[in-house]
Parts: sequence; C-alpha cells; structure tokens
Amino acid sequence: MKKNRTPGVYTRTGDRGETSLLGGIRVGKDSLRVSAYGTVDEAGAALALGRSLACCAWVQEVAVRVQKELFVVCSELARPEVPAVGARVEDEMISRLEEDINEGLDRIPALRGFAVSGHVPAEAAFDLARTITRRAERLVVRLSRREVVREEVIRYLNRLSDLLFVLARVEAHEHLVKVVMTRVLEKTRGGGNVKETITLDIARQIAAAAEEKAHQIGVPMVIVVADGAGNPVLLERMHGALLASLDIAAGKAYTAVALKMETEKLSVLAAPGGPLYGINTTNGGRIVPFGGGIPLYQETNIVGAIGISGGSVEQDIEVARAGVEKWNQLQGQ
Repeated sequence: MKKNRTPGVYTRTGDRGETSLLGGIRVGKDSLRVSAYGTVDEAGAALALGRSLACCAWVQEVAVRVQKELFVVCSELARPEVPAVGARVEDEMISRLEEDINEGLDRIPALRGFAVSGHVPAEAAFDLARTITRRAERLVVRLSRREVVREEVIRYLNRLSDLLFVLARVEAHEHLVKVVMTRVLEKTRGGGNVKETITLDIARQIAAAAEEKAHQIGVPMVIVVADGAGNPVLLERMHGALLASLDIAAGKAYTAVALKMETEKLSVLAAPGGPLYGINTTNGGRIVPFGGGIPLYQETNIVGAIGISGGSVEQDIEVARAGVEKWNQLQGQ
C-alpha cells in the first residue's frame, strides 16, 4: 500500500543544476547570488548548533532572534531586485546587534589577545558560525560589485560576525563560572571524606615555619592558613607587610582549596588564551590566579591550604612551601 506523502520535499526541478530566485528567474546553483544566500543559510545552521549547545539563557534568546533575521537576509539576497518594503534588512536590526554586542561585553572580562576556542562546544559552534558569516560577507561584497545589493545587508553581516565572536566568549565564560561554582560548592559542603584537622594550634605551627622562611629571605609577608572549606583559621601579618596582601593571601588559600590545585598552576591556565582565562572574575573575585597558595593534604584529601602574599611570586611560593613542609612533618610524612 502506498503512503500519502506531503509534496514539495523534492521537485526534481533542480536536477540539472539550476534553481529559482524569488520572482521565478532561473539561475545556476553555482551563481554568485545563490552562493551568497546559501552561505548565509549555512551560517544560520551553525548558529542553530551553537544555540542548541548554549547554557546561557541570554545567549539562547539572542541566537534565536538572529536565526529569524537571517531568513530575512536570505530572502533579500534571493531577489534579483531590491524589495521596496517587506522582507529586507533594516537599520533597526543592525542597531539590535550592536546593543547585543555591548551587553555581551559587559558579561565577560576585558578581552586581551587572541581567544583559542574549543574548550566549550557552544563556544566552538559560535566561532564556526562567525567564520562562515565572514565568508558570506565576502561573497555578498563581491556580488555587490556586479549587481545591486543594499548597504544594510553588508553592514548586518559585518556586525553579526562581531556578535558571534562575543557570544562565543560569553558561553566560554558562563561555562567556566558553572564549573568553578560546582567545585566550590562541593568543597564547602565537605566533599564527603574530608576531615577537619587544621586546628588553631596546628595553624600556628604552619605559620611559624612560613614566617621563619620569610625572615630568612628578608620579606615581610601575610600568612593565611585555611581549613577544608577555604575559611581562614589563622591570619598573620608580619610587621611591614602590605595591607593589600591581607585579601590576596586569604584569596590564595581559598583558591587552593576551592580548585584543588596550587595557585601557581592556575596562573598558567588563567593566562590570556588559556582554558580558565577570566576565572578571577568569578565567585565574587575571591579566586586569585597566581602563585603562593598551596593545598594541605591528609592522605588524598585536601583538608586546608596556606596562602602567602607580600613578595614576588617566587618568594611567596618559597614561603608557602616552608609552611607545607611543616604540615607534612606534623602528618609524619
């Protein structure tokens, strides 16, 4: 028995390599106009992929609106004549893209250098959409040298590629924030097997060892010993240490616990272009991405951390290691 099928999925009218523009004019599928609006359609498909992978609600809202606008762009490009009214790119559409760009930039840290994408699927998809949009823009510019193309179409594509760059960065940043917050919450909830062993007496012994090393190198330091939740058990400011070091040292200790790593390693990951670039803007600014914070382990569990600030990064690390060495001695390691 034959099933009834909706007609129009295939028509066979393009089997010889031709297609119809809006208005009925037949042209080759390899014509510049068809290539132009076909590439815009390709950019829309990549944008749809990015939207399906996005975790940020604002990004999703912007993406779905732009998808609809790209139908308008394709429609205008598919007409050999300029439409007087109706489906055509307007200045208001371009202005909305600029507003979106500004809002997106407000959501992320200041951009420095080149961004290496691929850490987050949605970020990579939006970057792909951006490069396809640039290709579409080049084709439309070439078409405009041969046939009539309104300036608004070119401006829209130019601005859209900028927006897609920003959407990719926002997605990367939002993903980073979620990862960090998940780790922080896991740690502050106790992590299941972590035992609180950093008593005030032990913290004083750790700080004393760190202070002795600071005296040896002749640099006044702020020393913070934190518990397994990243909260300070002891904060000591040596005479002459910078006031700014109070928050920095505490931040280093908290960061070492929250991210389960030495802050020296984080400094590499958080550098421009790194997978954790911008992490210092998360969690209320408590994350400190440079050396001087080291976790304190009890077997395989992190039960606290030491944070040092006041000298160069190398000096901070040296003093912090002296405190860690004392902790290991107390643990019989």
